[in-house]
Amino acid sequence: MIADEATPPPASEPPAPSPPRPSLLRRHWGKLTLLTIVLVPVVGMSLWVAVTMAYTYSEGTRTGYVQKLSRKGWLCKTWEGELAMTTVPGTAPQIFSFSVRGDSVAAEIERTSGSQVTIYYKEHRGVPTSCFGETSYFVDGVRGTK
Repeated sequence: MIADEATPPPASEPPAPSPPRPSLLRRHWGKLTLLTIVLVPVVGMSLWVAVTMAYTYSEGTRTGYVQKLSRKGWLCKTWEGELAMTTVPGTAPQIFSFSVRGDSVAAEIERTSGSQVTIYYKEHRGVPTSCFGETSYFVDGVRGTK
């Protein structure tokens, strides 16, 4: 008989415990910081825009003659216009500046230019950027008057 086969192997020491794994925050602190720096302002601005565009401060109508309507903007194109309102013929008109977000409404305003029109507007105060319009008055309807 072979003696080597019958004897059990010598008792080995248990494996050394591995060092504790750092937490997720400690492993990815740079990525999480960058994500927070970018994500928090974007979410904040998005919420601010959503609230200011959903809440109508005032709404009403104005009647006059469309003096100007043009599509403006470098990145965000909006229709910007001016309505000349006069109470008595021969007096200096009061100018009402407005923004139009819809192309169909702008086309209707252009179609009725040269005649007196009534525009329906909503005022949204506190919109954080001019990307939605240069004024706080957004026209959402127009009707030609006789």
